[in-house]
Amino acid sequence: MQNPERVELVRLRLGLTKIGFAQALGIDRKTLQRFDDGSDLSQAVLDRLCRLSGYPEDFFLKRSLEYPNRDGVSFRSLRSLTAGARDAALAAGALAFELDDWICDRFELPAHSLPQVNNASPGEAAAAVRSFWGIGERPISNMINLLEARGVRVFSLAEETRHLDAYSFWRNEKPYVFLNTAKTAEHSRFDAAHELGHLVMHRHTGSGHKSAEDEANAFASAFLMPPADLLAHVPRVRCLDDLIVGKKRWRVSVAALNYALHKIGVISDWHYRSYYIELNKLGRHIEPNGIEPESSQVWAKVLTALWRDGITLRHISAELSIPDRELSSLLFGIAAPASSPVNSRELRVVK
Repeated sequence: MQNPERVELVRLRLGLTKIGFAQALGIDRKTLQRFDDGSDLSQAVLDRLCRLSGYPEDFFLKRSLEYPNRDGVSFRSLRSLTAGARDAALAAGALAFELDDWICDRFELPAHSLPQVNNASPGEAAAAVRSFWGIGERPISNMINLLEARGVRVFSLAEETRHLDAYSFWRNEKPYVFLNTAKTAEHSRFDAAHELGHLVMHRHTGSGHKSAEDEANAFASAFLMPPADLLAHVPRVRCLDDLIVGKKRWRVSVAALNYALHKIGVISDWHYRSYYIELNKLGRHIEPNGIEPESSQVWAKVLTALWRDGITLRHISAELSIPDRELSSLLFGIAAPASSPVNSRELRVVK
């Protein structure tokens, strides 16, 4: 029997309204409603759905998927996020659960070591997490790898919308972060630190209150650019070029560095606004001297280990009945090696 909830997930991933979805399938709204109420789609309509979505027929015959709990999800840029983009991202989360559970049946991934920091300012919370992890005040070379080493599941999103940056939540004592790879690398690093702030500061209080986003932003700034390290390496700023050169140490955007130095008093109000105006003239989506995007080490190791056992992303796709393009978009586009795999009997445990 066809599962209406799985058909609905595909509609959300396609970003279509119910009316647009029915039109794309060549049926009227009432036919789609009857399907939602328990009637099966005809084989002809099901075939059109498979062609439209790229999902195999088997996908629509399986049990319902688990979605991230909306009440527990922290969305960055929530105020400007459309319902369609939000729902498509949550549907991607449901697919990620399927993939993550499949991987966890075969691999032992790192358990999380995230402290919970309550009743502290964002700056204090950032310092507490750095202290708990023993990383002092040195710059963080790779945010994704740092999170993964502490047991955070980091997935990518290939959502073509400027309004969706990232989101995070807890599931079965596991922290999850989803990052939109359409952003600049500097933007994505800040997003990752921002979501870490939600995970450690707002797990029990929720992130729905008005100050939550500001708190997560302040956490990310202090976590990526500890104030003492900023003062030690950028005691003064004479022009925008000083910011462009200085940002390399912390691998952040010029705008983020401008904000952080203004907050600790290195940059005056007037210069802060002047540099912001200069940056806008360059283009809001252009980052001077941009860095290379970060990627996942954990998923690269998992895919490599599977490849050695003759299992490719296409095999996983067939087993889960999820198009490999969807899986690839969740795994930072990481592909298995191009040459033919060598078979072996046991999968390696990733530690």
